[in-house]
Amino acid sequence: MARPFRFGVNLLTLESAEAWRGKCRHAEQLGYDVLLTPDHLGNPAPFPALATAAEATERPRLSTFVLNAGFWNPALLAREVATCDALTDGRLELGLGAGYVKAEHDSAGLPFGSPRERVDHLVHTVAELDRLLTDSEHRPRSTQTPRPPLLLGGNGDRLLRLAARHADIAAFTGAVQPADKPQGTLQLISPEALEGRVTAFRRFAAEAGRIDEGDDAIELNYLIQMVGPTDDRRAKARELAPYAPDLTEDQLLEHPALLVGDAKEMAGQLRAHRERFGFSYFTVLEHNMEAFAPVIEELHGS
Repeated sequence: MARPFRFGVNLLTLESAEAWRGKCRHAEQLGYDVLLTPDHLGNPAPFPALATAAEATERPRLSTFVLNAGFWNPALLAREVATCDALTDGRLELGLGAGYVKAEHDSAGLPFGSPRERVDHLVHTVAELDRLLTDSEHRPRSTQTPRPPLLLGGNGDRLLRLAARHADIAAFTGAVQPADKPQGTLQLISPEALEGRVTAFRRFAAEAGRIDEGDDAIELNYLIQMVGPTDDRRAKARELAPYAPDLTEDQLLEHPALLVGDAKEMAGQLRAHRERFGFSYFTVLEHNMEAFAPVIEELHGS
């Protein structure tokens, strides 16, 4: 039996406290299951933004999407996580990644490190969070036990192995850093390559003794980059072409990053992605929040 859909919106802008609360309430009214915040310089600070979102809403879960582990000391992060989980009445989900934007590290005066070093720090962070948040003596205490659900996002084997061992939710980027592009540039991989990444993840999960069925199965997430209501799907696909110069239009139209058509067509695409890739938790960016709402309505309860 297919896992039920969940839908999240990644909220990126902060104009005022009143506007933030109103936006969160509106997202809840539109049917979003999760309100998320990124961890980039220039965006709102994740934990106070989520705590405020919790005060303004009743139903949605609250999540970071995703914290850049390189910005955080694990012990201080454990304090933030436990505090935010308590202040949100146990609605927090913790998303973590290795980080990929060197310019942000430079601006913050923090070392960026090689890909291996960044993943090393993420591995250490996950281990320390598990140790601290599951320790009955740790203060403050989180509301959820043994800890808030953990989302890990990435694409490479090492990160997927880490997610297979520790994550409750695995988020697939479906993109890579091209060798000939500036640092922080991401380029979509093909649907076939993405399917290969999911297959590899499932193999890693099996090796780790994680089951792949029922409520205890690891939930799979994907971030949709474009939501385009249209009667010309190929024209919308061409808009995304610069982010995937090696992909054909047909491959773009099959890709979970691109969701185009009318609400029924887009709902059908998500059902197909759930069947092919196993993705049941889809996230959209704030500017796509309204356009995606009719799709949520189409898929409600499925």
